[in-house]
Amino acid sequence: MRLFFILIASTIGSMYPGPAYTQIASGSLVVRPKEIDDVLLNPGIGFTTFQRFNGDTLTTLNNYQGWTEGRPIVYQEFKGDVINKAHPQTSVAYWRVYWRYVEPEKGKYRWDMIDQALAAAGARGQTLMLRIAPYGTVPDEGSSDNDVPDWYRQMAGPKKNWKYNNPVNRWVVDAEDPRYVEYFGGFIAQLGKRYDGNAALEAVDLSIVGAWGEGGGSEKLSRKTRELLVRSYTDNFKKTPLIALLTDEKTNKFASVQKNVGWRVDCIGDLGFWAKDQNGWTHMYDYYPESIIRFGVKDDWKNAPVSLEICGTLYWWKDREHYTTEQVKYIFDQTLKWHISSFNAKSSPVPPEWEPLVNDWLKKMGYRFVLRKFS
Repeated sequence: MRLFFILIASTIGSMYPGPAYTQIASGSLVVRPKEIDDVLLNPGIGFTTFQRFNGDTLTTLNNYQGWTEGRPIVYQEFKGDVINKAHPQTSVAYWRVYWRYVEPEKGKYRWDMIDQALAAAGARGQTLMLRIAPYGTVPDEGSSDNDVPDWYRQMAGPKKNWKYNNPVNRWVVDAEDPRYVEYFGGFIAQLGKRYDGNAALEAVDLSIVGAWGEGGGSEKLSRKTRELLVRSYTDNFKKTPLIALLTDEKTNKFASVQKNVGWRVDCIGDLGFWAKDQNGWTHMYDYYPESIIRFGVKDDWKNAPVSLEICGTLYWWKDREHYTTEQVKYIFDQTLKWHISSFNAKSSPVPPEWEPLVNDWLKKMGYRFVLRKFS
């Protein structure tokens, strides 16, 4: 992880020159800081804002239960106040946008949109985490706002039901069509060539297929297509960390060969949202702990970030799922076991009764250095 600065979990204690009769050389100044227990705002770790920045109005836009994603950022007037109300302060802003908005015409890229987001994050004391998703969920009729770019839809044809026709995160284009690798993969390559190593860019999600770029159906890809899509990222992002969705064994193991690839999941906190319809299956009890081992990513945190996203929102946990404090603590403890670096709560506020749990979690998330002595 790139660290621009580190806030040490200490305060300066007594300072004194070593006396001549000790083993500390005469004239040396020895400082022994006293450790503190504060929540620290450090680079690259902790909560992230989502589609927003520090100081934006969060609660009225998301109404505690919902969120926005996939579209250009709706910028709020910045008056110099970066304080977040009912939401932790953050050092990372996370933006997820669909390919159609960044390449509205073939070969013509809206780099200005990314440049503006990087600049806005920097003005709020943040770096930018980015996902360019190939598409969202696309209804058979109606709006195309979540679809692939219009020019690619015209090229590929109107069919929107392909090999992975899952009702949640299906494919809306044929990922095995060579033009998908050529154009979506080609766009990602250009993205890397322009932004790799940009100090304001925290990390980039490795997003290759499926609604919201979450990797649905990636296990159905041919080896050639899978590797070409992954390499569109890994060949072009050598300095900026990549974060791969926990999708399937073949994709994650191939991506993990690169030393700058971490992992992420997008449904932290599912203890039974859909268990009644899925024979008791959950993300937290079943999919995540099993996949971390089976997909070979358990040690990836040593080389790149682990960035996790909430299932629903914190108020969804409270009001819809009726989670207890003990259940919330269990969820937080599991993420620490998995070496979480950052957490996307979808810019939703923290229920007041869970603030102590969240603060304790933030103290343990990512890294925390304590300085015992310097001289």
